[in-house]
Amino acid sequence: MTSPFSSTALHLCGPLRQPRQMLAEQRYDGHKSIHDDAMAEGLGLRAGPIEGPTHFSQFDPLLFHLFGRAWFETGCISAHYQNMVVEGESVRAFVEPPAPGAAFVRLHAEKADGTPVLTGTASVGDASPHPHELQQRIAKLRPPKGLVINRDLKVGQRGAVVEKIRMGYDQHMGDHYPFTLADKLEAITEPCDWYTPEGGKASPWGRPIIPTEMISVLLGSTIADAQLGGRKPAVGLFAGQEIRLIRGPLFVDQDYELEREIIALSESARTESVWVRTKVYESPTRALVAEMILNGATMKASYPNYEAEAKQLGLA
Repeated sequence: MTSPFSSTALHLCGPLRQPRQMLAEQRYDGHKSIHDDAMAEGLGLRAGPIEGPTHFSQFDPLLFHLFGRAWFETGCISAHYQNMVVEGESVRAFVEPPAPGAAFVRLHAEKADGTPVLTGTASVGDASPHPHELQQRIAKLRPPKGLVINRDLKVGQRGAVVEKIRMGYDQHMGDHYPFTLADKLEAITEPCDWYTPEGGKASPWGRPIIPTEMISVLLGSTIADAQLGGRKPAVGLFAGQEIRLIRGPLFVDQDYELEREIIALSESARTESVWVRTKVYESPTRALVAEMILNGATMKASYPNYEAEAKQLGLA
């Protein structure tokens, strides 16, 4: 099969790339996000980090090389984000060689100096009996000792509404994502003919498809409507993410509906996490076409009342 990417991966690692920071103007709950330099520096970071799923684009040519069009139809990528990347740093993607006939692989990304960026897994089709990276991590979670920011949330809690979404080339995706698909395609680390209006017509599906990293944008643009966040104001970040295509690809200018559910709550020394599964249904058929699991971690230090409320709850 001819590759739609500008270069074919001949080895299971890609070239060093410098992903672009496109969320410096991101806003939610009336304030800027961790991707703003000043906000990041106030939380002890050296600059606003690049959003984790941006790195998924570097895996697409490698996984297409292994699995062909099935990668865009039934592919799953599951990643735990390890270290933040800021604009100007270089990143390389690696996929471990699969066993003969296997449809499940391990993968990772690292900076030019070897600093780990993410670790995870990928597959096509039915990956059982191999649990993906986030599924392994969820299975090992311990019950939180005491939540402050997320104390009003419950496992099994569902989104307040069914969210209706679509993504056009020039469609602004709201304050959460202050750029368009067209903007992203000018900056994406791995251009692909099938992402474009003209190239998409020649794709196996006869339509342009949404890049894997932009599926995160599509599904995240309306997340505030689900009302599954903790107490505010507070600043969060993506700690882990899994995107699974069931009847893919997802298409540009196609209507979808989203349903969300909290599947786990956890905490670390510095964060409280909400693990949310989002199911994606094609509209109007209601066919289940994709799912995403997101570990959204909120930094305790960003919540002004954390210490006082922890004491009131007997947690400090």
